[in-house]
Amino acid sequence: MSKLKYFLIAGLLRIAGSMPLGLAQWLGKLIGLIAWALPTKSRKVTDTNIAICLPELPADEQHRLSRDSMAHTGMTLMEIPLMWEWPVEKCLDLIKETRGLELVDEALATGKGLILLAPHLGNWELAGLFFSSRYKMAALYSPPHLPEFEDYMIRVRGRLGSELVRGDRRGLTRLMAILKQGGVAGILPDQSPRGKTNAFAPFFGMEVKTMTLVSKLIQKTGAQALVTYAERLPDGQGFRILVTEAESGMGDADAVLAATALNQSVEKVVRMSPEQYQWEYKRLRHRPPGETNPYNPDRVC
Repeated sequence: MSKLKYFLIAGLLRIAGSMPLGLAQWLGKLIGLIAWALPTKSRKVTDTNIAICLPELPADEQHRLSRDSMAHTGMTLMEIPLMWEWPVEKCLDLIKETRGLELVDEALATGKGLILLAPHLGNWELAGLFFSSRYKMAALYSPPHLPEFEDYMIRVRGRLGSELVRGDRRGLTRLMAILKQGGVAGILPDQSPRGKTNAFAPFFGMEVKTMTLVSKLIQKTGAQALVTYAERLPDGQGFRILVTEAESGMGDADAVLAATALNQSVEKVVRMSPEQYQWEYKRLRHRPPGETNPYNPDRVC
């Protein structure tokens, strides 16, 4: 049954991957707006996240941001098959502008490696392709629920030589070695991590479980960290790659202080393009013991 699911998904990806960007974005936007207009779980999570994280926004602006966010999430959904199925050169041609690449060059010039933090903002698949086309790079990933899909995912993401490493002990050892060699490590910093070796730190004002992996890598390798994303330009014009400095303190020995700096770094870029952030993700679900789950107020963490 799992193999049948894989062939079905792979077939749908190839069909969707044959679309031009404009059509894929139009269809994705339509899907997102339909999901926003209906009483879907995604709409409920989006509204909850925006209300908690951006309470300073008037109600009408929160309403508008919720709609725009789901439209952009739909576009991201339909862009991923393009990033996986299109020739790499065609994908890279979508990048019309870059800002902040000098920060990358300056960090790599130290020879201590670079951690690129790429939140779920804009088109993170394109950002990964762009940086793997320029630098020796490894990216941390979690195996998909469908085992047959893992080989496909590794192949399409590694077309330019990017090395994908699992988020287990062996993978982390490999990531550390690449950084010590002066390479680049790509990490999604805004996932809700599992396990007991993480820290609770504020994210848009709410204490949530936050990864300590980045701080450990910095402490053990001396690598620098920067934040990046591929911003979607209007009207199907393509994308802009942006790189910004991370907040200081990410390598602090105090896990909470380091995790706070990590979350603040994500917050900074999210505020730059809030409508392109994936507010549909339950980032706030893992809270300190005794606190309530904001997506299910009757459940205590």
